[in-house]
Amino acid sequence: MAHLCDTIIIGGGPAGLSAGLYAARSRMDVLIIERAKYGGQATTTDELENYPGSEVNCTGTSLSERMRKQAEEFGCKFEKDEIIDVQLEGDVKVIKGKKDTYETKTVIIATGANPKLSGFKNELELRGKGISYCATCDADFFTDLDVAVIGGGDSAITEAIYLTKFAEHVTVIHRRDALRAAKSLQEKAFANPKMSFIWDSLVDEAIGDEILEGLVVRNKFTNETSVLKVDGCFVFVGYDPISALFEDKVTLDKAKYIITDDDMRTNVPGVFAAGDIRKKSLRQVITAAADGAIASTIAEHYIEEGK
Repeated sequence: MAHLCDTIIIGGGPAGLSAGLYAARSRMDVLIIERAKYGGQATTTDELENYPGSEVNCTGTSLSERMRKQAEEFGCKFEKDEIIDVQLEGDVKVIKGKKDTYETKTVIIATGANPKLSGFKNELELRGKGISYCATCDADFFTDLDVAVIGGGDSAITEAIYLTKFAEHVTVIHRRDALRAAKSLQEKAFANPKMSFIWDSLVDEAIGDEILEGLVVRNKFTNETSVLKVDGCFVFVGYDPISALFEDKVTLDKAKYIITDDDMRTNVPGVFAAGDIRKKSLRQVITAAADGAIASTIAEHYIEEGK
């Protein structure tokens, strides 16, 4: 018979690590199951200046490792496995991995979300070296520099407007001839003297060896290409929540994010969600960590009180 944990956390990013730390510190028998590397999306950030109390030259990787060690010191256990199925109903939840099967009283889902890639050449090679997917995280690094934003929806234009507080100039590259963002956002964007627009165009390639130097932009109708010299490129073409495993298991919204209440409860008793996987307005390391702390605390109350 599998060992029965108090809580199993699926995902070892900031939300999962925070949940593990809080659960272990409360003397819960807690296991974090991670399929890849601890830290999740945070590990793609070379500099992490906006996490309260972060050290000089703090990186997403170094912060994640400190989180992991801290959780481990309190007694949190870790397992590398890829989860292939979950049975979430009832008092005992069954988590099936490729390597093993696990049983637990409560589950915290912290599988996160991946930013959608635009798909141009060298996008991955220059990620974190001028190419970013989070203006709130990285805007300060591009103070008084020229940047591009790829996308035309609400998030892209909101972030582009935010970037004008830091950058010298922001060029929005959109594959259509009109923005999809709300009219109020469009009005602000078109009125902003620090913003310009390239329409009906795609980015074919990022130029640069160790750091981004420019973008090869192609008009999708004429196929004419030009080089846009920029120091930064922010890609906002959406996120993909890593939630396929939980479809028909917990309630998701139309975008496939898990719906929770303020205490991270899903619609299934004893099952919680934390971090980027859940429907929320701000996806940052600090909000993921806060979600994890709340989820494990409420999971403890659930075990003690049976609700």
